[in-house]
Amino acid sequence: MSSMSLRPPTETERNQEATLYIGNIDDGVTDAMIWELMIQAGPVMNVHLPKNRITMAHQGFGFVEYATEKDAEYAANVMNQTRLFGKPIRVNKAAASKTKAIEVGAELFVGNLDPLVDEKMLFEVFSRFGHLVAPPKIARDDTMGSKGYGFVSFDSFDSSDAAIEAMNGQFLMNKACTVAYAFKKDGKGERHGDQAERLLADQAKKNNYSVQAAVLASAGLPPSFGY
Repeated sequence: MSSMSLRPPTETERNQEATLYIGNIDDGVTDAMIWELMIQAGPVMNVHLPKNRITMAHQGFGFVEYATEKDAEYAANVMNQTRLFGKPIRVNKAAASKTKAIEVGAELFVGNLDPLVDEKMLFEVFSRFGHLVAPPKIARDDTMGSKGYGFVSFDSFDSSDAAIEAMNGQFLMNKACTVAYAFKKDGKGERHGDQAERLLADQAKKNNYSVQAAVLASAGLPPSFGY
């Protein structure tokens, strides 16, 4: 059995295909409890429950990384709906299914964030404009403190355009946030939302190749949430 990792893995360190999303976690559940439960299904590499910086309480969801993708699939099947503190946890693959989803590129950068703004607040604010394809991400330092910026990804450019128009310059807590399309990860300095991405997204829509918000559904939200 592997020993419990106390440092949350970075996005590049975590094996996304072997990582499970766990939602509907009771306030009294700890990282160690999740570890002890999930290790019954296979070798666990990491457990991470994002915490509120001030109260250090988790936010009702988290991630568990297994040694292999096969271990993660098995754990998702046997651990889903297991009760902890009387609440059935929801367990599914953190990475969206490649056969059901595409990444349209409607990814936003949200900057100048107040230190008190967390992932839950970003979700509550931005999901009003459309379906998110993954939980919002806030960049955090080694102590899990916010670095003052984060990312939000929508399933359509109609939603991301509306979010930019409505939220850029708006106050979240005590600071006016900046909202714009995020830079692409290829390092060429180009931002998402260009004409090429929009044409591809339109083509996918015409072919009924929809983007699924599986992670949001696993968090207990109704399918219509966000519309």
